[in-house]
Amino acid sequence: MASERFEKLAARRRRVRRKVRGDDRRPRLSVYRSLHHIYGQVISDETGRTLASLSTLSPALKAGLKSMHNREAAAVVGKAIAQRCLELGINEVIFDRDGFLYHGRIKAFADAARTAGLKF
Repeated sequence: MASERFEKLAARRRRVRRKVRGDDRRPRLSVYRSLHHIYGQVISDETGRTLASLSTLSPALKAGLKSMHNREAAAVVGKAIAQRCLELGINEVIFDRDGFLYHGRIKAFADAARTAGLKF
């Protein structure tokens, strides 16, 4: 049962990554959701560099969070990574949900990044 779930996730991940590719002008905002944390990275696929990254494990964010695996924590990380992107001069990104379904923590992350001023 569990292996079937991971096979479906891997198939969705491959399908999304075929279509989503970031460049220096419009990098890819990749989000990863584990059972206990949420991670966000802004990646330029042209140069293969990570331009910015934050997670619920980041010391600046960790202190202000009650729980690290709920929608509120995902929203805090989304807002913080959007602010870091705007500081770097990145206004527009391509959102990469990395095979995860677009609801719950992934949606909260994306909505918070949008309201902070990042364009998808």
